Amino acid sequence: MPSLLAAAESTATDFVSFSTPGWVWAAFAALVVVLLLVDLVVVHKDAHVVTTKEAAIESAVWISIGLLFGLVLLVWQGGDAAGEYYAGYLIEKSLSIDNVFVWALVMSYFAVPQQFQFRVLFWGIFGALVLRAIFIFGGVAILERFSWVIYVFGAFLLFTAIRLLKPTHDDVHPEDNLILRMVNKVVPSTTEYDGQKLFTMRNGKRLATPLFAVLVVVESSDVIFAVDSIPAILAVSREEFIVFSSNAFAILGLRALYFLLADLRNRFRYLQQGLAIVLAFVGVKMLISEVYHLPTYLSLGVIAVVLAVAITLSIRNPLPEGEEPDVSTHGLPGRRTPHVESASSSTGASGAPGGPAGD
Repeated sequence: MPSLLAAAESTATDFVSFSTPGWVWAAFAALVVVLLLVDLVVVHKDAHVVTTKEAAIESAVWISIGLLFGLVLLVWQGGDAAGEYYAGYLIEKSLSIDNVFVWALVMSYFAVPQQFQFRVLFWGIFGALVLRAIFIFGGVAILERFSWVIYVFGAFLLFTAIRLLKPTHDDVHPEDNLILRMVNKVVPSTTEYDGQKLFTMRNGKRLATPLFAVLVVVESSDVIFAVDSIPAILAVSREEFIVFSSNAFAILGLRALYFLLADLRNRFRYLQQGLAIVLAFVGVKMLISEVYHLPTYLSLGVIAVVLAVAITLSIRNPLPEGEEPDVSTHGLPGRRTPHVESASSSTGASGAPGGPAGD
């Protein structure tokens, strides 16, 4: 036991560690809130269909902001801190692409008008930030108190990697989402959209619109994705501020990434395999961490090279026209390709989908 504790202490010292004053946390939270408000109130004040060009520009802006924050850490805490930040950012950003494709399936199932998709994803991102904070602080606390949990995280990441290499071809049925079914039992709903509203008034009653059902599925799916991504990031950093900030900036740009990539799944046929290799690598890194700590620059380099190769091969060898790629749901309840009812059975009076939201 003493040797195990000594090894755990040695492993912990291999990661960057520093004290983050309360005002820094407050300033960072304020920065995130300001960025969200600018995106919502200024950039997307009016509901509209986001074009590919607009999504590309916004994605470039969000990625630039995320990369620039790494320079802030470089000046503030040095190269090791910046390296851990960039490794965490790259892991989260790459795993988020799979999340984007699942969102596309959910939007298709609920037939969400394109001009309303931004608003529901905005609240989805806001909820994801809160959930990730809980997962991150909980995960770090568990690893600090129970060092053996690192083996559980490592084994889980290896299991996830294997699962990604063996995708299935079943359909996604959001109505199979347990959380959504529970919410529908207690929240009165309508099958009609009312602009971008999550709730609307009908005959004096406050009812949830189908957008609320979409938000529930998006949030519950993010919990599943966090179970994969948070242990992966904890393999490259244990400092809460680094882990949360890298997560936050990767997540903030997901909406723009969704509008840019949702219709380009056939361009990323090898991304699934690339993500599997990344997860397997960080899983092994965790399992051997008590014996040998892989340098941050090596982890960052391996992750970057694997993703670059996967994306390059995907672009050079796209799927044949009409063929759909395998998309992992990371354990999302339900199955994989969107199941859409016939028009006569799946739409309400205004043409909005029935099913889950109207049960």
